[in-house]
Amino acid sequence: MRITVLLNAASGTGGAPAAREEIERLLSEAGHEVQVQVAAGRRLPELARKAVDDGAEALLAGGGDGTISAVAGVLAGTGVPLGVLPLGTLNHFARDLGIPLALADAVAVVLAAVITAIDVGEVNGHVFLNNSSIGVYPRVLRLRERYRRRGRSKWIAAFWAILAVLRRHSFMGVRVEADGETIVRRTPFVFVGNNAYRMEGLSAGSRDSLTDGRLVLYMMNASGRRNLLWLAWNVLIGRARQLAELEERSVLEAQVELRRGDIQLALDGEVLTERGPLEYRVRPAALRVFTPA
Repeated sequence: MRITVLLNAASGTGGAPAAREEIERLLSEAGHEVQVQVAAGRRLPELARKAVDDGAEALLAGGGDGTISAVAGVLAGTGVPLGVLPLGTLNHFARDLGIPLALADAVAVVLAAVITAIDVGEVNGHVFLNNSSIGVYPRVLRLRERYRRRGRSKWIAAFWAILAVLRRHSFMGVRVEADGETIVRRTPFVFVGNNAYRMEGLSAGSRDSLTDGRLVLYMMNASGRRNLLWLAWNVLIGRARQLAELEERSVLEAQVELRRGDIQLALDGEVLTERGPLEYRVRPAALRVFTPA
């Protein structure tokens, strides 16, 4: 195959010469024609589109969830398969697909050539692989990056960002139209998953399937900071789905509207500002991905 490999220069070891050389060697030894490019994350969609236009038969993306999502947004619906090289910090998407985190093992998944068609979510034309959310989480991400620019480590920055957000007024009024029903809530977040998430225990935040063809909306029907802490505690001890305050709805599409026009929106760990309303839909089997046999 003609394979293009796109590596995020800012993700883990993605831009390191040793990683680039190992990827190129493994693919070339297997008889593939390989082109490896390292670039800033904002340039990856442009490079992915050019690779598709130039006839690449597969694209491999190396970086964190944001990197993988950026390339997947270009490939969804094209039929060109995506290879996942998990070089980020959390690598949620790779873990949910069972892709190994060691670089050589992730490349071996591509070489085995087993391809699965999975679902993607979409909001206002933006594709997401994991989830999209509004409310407290985008605020935490924005503050975390601000603290990191001041020299704090990623995890310390995240901790202080969470504290700062919870100290403030963290609730918003939302209107959701889904499956012919109108839902009005005052909530700290609306979380939209590409397929259902586990909401309890040590596996909370992971998914059993990316092929069910559904979006799942999670909202908290409560109005105080203590309720947020109570929810977090019940997630950890495996009782989240027993909480009446946590609503879960499986849908094909939904419209989410706030009173304000501009909305901070988190997509697979990246934050952007969108004009409301937010139009969500699932695109079943839209993305072909190399997966473990």
